[in-house]
Amino acid sequence: MASVETSSSRPFHIVIFGASGFTGQYVVEEVARTACEGPGGTLRWAVAGRSQSKLEKVLEQAAEALGKPELRTVDIIVSDVKEPDSLAAMCKQAVIVLNCVGPYRFFGEPVVKACVENGAHCLDISGEPQFLESMQLNYHSQATERGVYIVGSCGFDSIPADMGVLYTRDQFRGTLTAVESFLRFKATSIHDATWESAIYGFTDRAHLQSLRRKFNYKPLPVVGAKIKRRGTLFFSSELQQYTMPFMGSDPSVVKRTQRFLVEQHQETPVQYGAYAGVGGVGNIIKMLVAGVMFLFLIKFSFGRNLLIKVVRCTVHGMESGVSCLFLTAP
Repeated sequence: MASVETSSSRPFHIVIFGASGFTGQYVVEEVARTACEGPGGTLRWAVAGRSQSKLEKVLEQAAEALGKPELRTVDIIVSDVKEPDSLAAMCKQAVIVLNCVGPYRFFGEPVVKACVENGAHCLDISGEPQFLESMQLNYHSQATERGVYIVGSCGFDSIPADMGVLYTRDQFRGTLTAVESFLRFKATSIHDATWESAIYGFTDRAHLQSLRRKFNYKPLPVVGAKIKRRGTLFFSSELQQYTMPFMGSDPSVVKRTQRFLVEQHQETPVQYGAYAGVGGVGNIIKMLVAGVMFLFLIKFSFGRNLLIKVVRCTVHGMESGVSCLFLTAP
């Protein structure tokens, strides 16, 4: 059992690293709301990042938004992902590090390494399969030896999918063999780090396949009817709009969990398919034009820089998460 107790040398249950970033600010407010639910009724936590002044500003904003003036006295740790000693010092003070600094393919590994070496559990919100699986390949043995948990994808990627499959399995009468999830979207803007992750994720797809071969996995057993994979683009009767396979990390995260349950607990695996609505014919045309331009530009460094620095891209963002789950059984 992993330790969650603080000590004189490790005073904080949680340290939010990257607390002044786009996502970190939301995490600060949520932790502040739920701090009284921690062990013994008091969760001891701190914020961390590169800039003392920015962290102070985040705490000030949270104090005003939540009507909690005591947040102004939350501890601050100055730590930089490019300075290993500062990361080590941060990790030594934390039971759990919530890492909000992305893109994780560029900034995630130093935090994982520091957590493993200094005995802190690490949680992140990465939706980048290459990062997630690289960390498993490179740090699983060390983390196991030290009793450290490294838990990725603790955000929209991929809590609804992964936990949704497990919850559905537990509530299902009989043996659940397959689940499909469908997402409905509305137009919104995408955050810079997420956009950059998408660009480099598509660029480096070949390396992901090479990485996966290193695990030397055997195919998971199929129980019941094999799930029928839908087309690249199809009209969904469930969403009443055109739909395509979801290109996020959900399928790979769910599959990793199912593999663990099969290999470590001899449980029956659940097959999983993820899909996302794209709307009507007009949206399809716009998506095809944008997709062709995107796939062309990511082939070149100047194109990737153009997409990152110049293009202000409006894409689809989540409206209601997993809108429905469809089940198949023997």
